[in-house]
Amino acid sequence: MGVVEGLTEFLPISSTGHLILAGALLGFDDDKAKVFDIAIQTGAIFAVILVYWHKIRDTLVNLPTERRAQQFALNVLIAFIPAVVLGLLFGKTIKAHLFTPMVVASTFIVGGFIILWAERRQAAGGTAVHIHDVDDMTWRDALKVGLVQCLAMVPGTSRSGATIIGGMLLGLSRKAATDFSFYLAIPTLIGAGAYSLYKERALLSMADVPMFGVGLAVSFVSAWLCIRWLLRFIATHSFNGFAYYRIVFGLVVLATAWSGVVNWSA
Repeated sequence: MGVVEGLTEFLPISSTGHLILAGALLGFDDDKAKVFDIAIQTGAIFAVILVYWHKIRDTLVNLPTERRAQQFALNVLIAFIPAVVLGLLFGKTIKAHLFTPMVVASTFIVGGFIILWAERRQAAGGTAVHIHDVDDMTWRDALKVGLVQCLAMVPGTSRSGATIIGGMLLGLSRKAATDFSFYLAIPTLIGAGAYSLYKERALLSMADVPMFGVGLAVSFVSAWLCIRWLLRFIATHSFNGFAYYRIVFGLVVLATAWSGVVNWSA
């Protein structure tokens, strides 16, 4: 599960969706498993902090005096707020009704077609790129990306996919959208993990520490490798490959469910 989380968290293919499917196959899908899935995202976030350490360190050091650092930090905070508000309002209902393999498969497919449409739109010049660096974003740009991120509350949508593709449609370059998606992941996923652990603390005990520790460590290593690869990949490639993967994988899940080959509902 740690490998699945680390390899899928920052790709536009939905880590939550993959964790739900993997958990269904492994029989690891009870209430404690749901807490585990959210908690190990923190390991992936440590990988982001490591890769972007120089930018994060410079922002923190210059925050008291430099306007550029203050604007960047404010943008991340503004983009983070919509997920907090909507998560507190609707998170429990969404987990109760939408965290199922069939929902994930369906959103995989829909999200894949949206990525293809967004890529073709940008290639045809339908979206004018006016932001080439995260430091060029205004608070309005950040708020729009934050609102788009809320779509990822539906499992299978992909938080990184929503913020990256949404950012591109809003006028961010591919690199700027990807970078801001990573920065926004830091408060979003750490906050979600801490809140989930606190809220469901009655389910956990000291005996769970080794399991959570392994999940965190493995997700950190696999996420670090994935981020480094993705940053090189987007320099010369589109996201079309991920779109086709989403569509094919979603169709496979639906086909195996309808044919009875895999009992996903179990």
